[in-house]
Amino acid sequence: MFLTVAVLMTVTAQAQTVPVYLDANRPIEERVEDALSRMTLDEKIAVIHAQSKFSSAGVKRLGFPDFWTDDGPHGVRPDVLWDEWEQAGQTNDSCVAFPALTCLAATFNPQMARLYGESLGEEALYRGKDMILGPGVNINRTPLNGRNFEYMGEDPYLASRMVVPYIQGLQSKGIAACVKHYALNNDEEYRHQVNVIVSDRALHEIYLPAFKAAVTEAGTWGIMGAYNLYKGQHNCHNEVMLNQILKRDWAYDGVVVSDWGGAHDMDEAIKNGLDMEFGTWTDGLTMGKTNAYDLYNLAEAYKQSIKDGKYSEKELNDKVRRVLRLFFRTTMNRQRGYGFLCSDDHYAAARQIANEGIVLLQNNNDVLPLRLTGKRRILVVGENAIKMMTVGGGSSSLKAQHEVLPLDALKERCARYGVECDYARGYVGDTVQSYNKVTVGRSIAENRPAQVLLDEAVEKAREADYVIVFGGLNKSDHQDCEGHDRKDYALPYGQDKLVEALAAVNKNVVFVNISGNPSALPWKDKVSGIVQGWFIGSESGNALADVLTGEANPSGKLPFTWFATLNDVPAHRLNTYPGTWRADHQIIDETYSDDIYVGYRGADQYKARPLFAFGHGLSYTTFEIGKATADKKSLTADDSVTFTVNVTNTGSRAGAEVVQLYVRDVKSSLPRPEKELKAFQKVYLQPGESRQVRLTIDKNALSYYDDGKQAWTAEPGDFEALIGTSSDRLTQKVKFTLK
Repeated sequence: MFLTVAVLMTVTAQAQTVPVYLDANRPIEERVEDALSRMTLDEKIAVIHAQSKFSSAGVKRLGFPDFWTDDGPHGVRPDVLWDEWEQAGQTNDSCVAFPALTCLAATFNPQMARLYGESLGEEALYRGKDMILGPGVNINRTPLNGRNFEYMGEDPYLASRMVVPYIQGLQSKGIAACVKHYALNNDEEYRHQVNVIVSDRALHEIYLPAFKAAVTEAGTWGIMGAYNLYKGQHNCHNEVMLNQILKRDWAYDGVVVSDWGGAHDMDEAIKNGLDMEFGTWTDGLTMGKTNAYDLYNLAEAYKQSIKDGKYSEKELNDKVRRVLRLFFRTTMNRQRGYGFLCSDDHYAAARQIANEGIVLLQNNNDVLPLRLTGKRRILVVGENAIKMMTVGGGSSSLKAQHEVLPLDALKERCARYGVECDYARGYVGDTVQSYNKVTVGRSIAENRPAQVLLDEAVEKAREADYVIVFGGLNKSDHQDCEGHDRKDYALPYGQDKLVEALAAVNKNVVFVNISGNPSALPWKDKVSGIVQGWFIGSESGNALADVLTGEANPSGKLPFTWFATLNDVPAHRLNTYPGTWRADHQIIDETYSDDIYVGYRGADQYKARPLFAFGHGLSYTTFEIGKATADKKSLTADDSVTFTVNVTNTGSRAGAEVVQLYVRDVKSSLPRPEKELKAFQKVYLQPGESRQVRLTIDKNALSYYDDGKQAWTAEPGDFEALIGTSSDRLTQKVKFTLK
């Protein structure tokens, strides 16, 4: 008995001596301050810069493990060697490749974003990662941007509504999001040298809202600075972007991570808001020093400057507090699970997101869905039917456990119904099927001349009932790929000539555009069907076959405006892209003369009729939008107004429609766009079913950024709510007033 009492007293005494920072029941800020007080200068410096390609040091003496980042945003990137970009050659780092974020945005369904984030978080957990470098929310300003496929379209409201649940889903698994690339990273060519000149109004109305939502609504734990400059400072250490807007105005309490190689100046890195520096060199052990990570801006030189009295530890402690906060949310979160990798649920999630994001752009004569009956013959044409798209494109390249190709999936469906399915190459693009030593194990080499391939496709098309062309772009340089922009707006590899020739011999040609960007389609009126197929990951073939055969009813909507010509795009109409080199040829100034008139806002402003409008997307069923009503005719600054509209599925198939609400300011002190998206809701209906959709807005939806006052302003006056199913199909108008 006496021994038991003694043991209990010892245990109690030990419990009372547990350091505050290790007590999970204490508030996180108390734990941060306690840990900070115990750290040496060397330990503080160690946690704010990389120690390998994708990791930074923990604090071993205090029990903090190392911190591991990994590229996203579409899946967990395969592991690379400690100090090289080449793959580590592991056999347990394959993953599920989820659809690119353009496809996610096209779902117009925040529930899909939540599912995406949770699924990705589980994969990251299993792989031992602590932060996913994503999602990306830069605005699609020009269709030439090689990285648009990683982003969520042209509209700041849509991107805001989709990024919040993605982050919440990811971080619910104890994995930090690192929202990128903050900010104004809207083209890739010369991305380290572009200095963006943009009005405060356009900055706050167009380019910042999704980042702000990520911080103030989703509570993201990480933000990645962009490569480019703003006001002459690189965005990885920018006084206005990081200190003023992000940390002061938005009260951001997370970490700012440099993009890999995005930090350039020690003094700016110290003073202007950078917290964790990564990738300043890509060969950290071979820069003439045993460990060249010590040469980083936030490493030995910073420590020495503190010892020399040039800096106090004030800035350093702020950075370390943020890093410790990140540790407690991730590596020190003992409630984190173990995750799952390549589970059936994750593949199902990838397929569901893809099905909801694929956009049926054109369906003349109801050519789709394919009628797989009788002795019909289907011809599949195009390199993108057999080319794997999960590999390549830059940092979002993945090592997928599997990727179902469109041709294989369609052949399987046709065999199921006893329908003949043939293939013709049609054109040769890029036959490379590897990236950083990740290979797909399947060659698509082709040595026949272009004319022979075209002739073969045309001859086979003459005898086919349907011709399904899988074309578009790929993830090679100067297409949809990090590091470079596209060189022009046309489809590459002679695809226009191919489609024209096929349409001349077959009336049932369907073009499936695999890309993250729009392109010129000069033959649009000569083909019956056009489908936007995106880059949709592991389940791409299955999802595309689902939609083409009608097993899934398409419900995706375009998250960008599909302009007919490049000159219709405001950034190009006004000759603002790619900017002008300074005399020393070190910096290129790019003035955003298109200002707030990006995408459909610019199409309205300049009366440019697009091929396909923002928010456009067809279905295999039909919907009727009833008369819209409002619950009040006027609202105050502290009030809201709810609009109700009845939606009926008038067709014979179950399907989904996206009801979109745009706001027009009838009279404003400053020029405003003709309309702006301010609410949307996706509604699923059985044949004949009706449902009331309610969309609520408040004064924030009526506000604009007054750069003269440096503040958001909602002017009293008359407004109109324009409600419909795309930005060019708004059948309902309701007037109301802000008092």
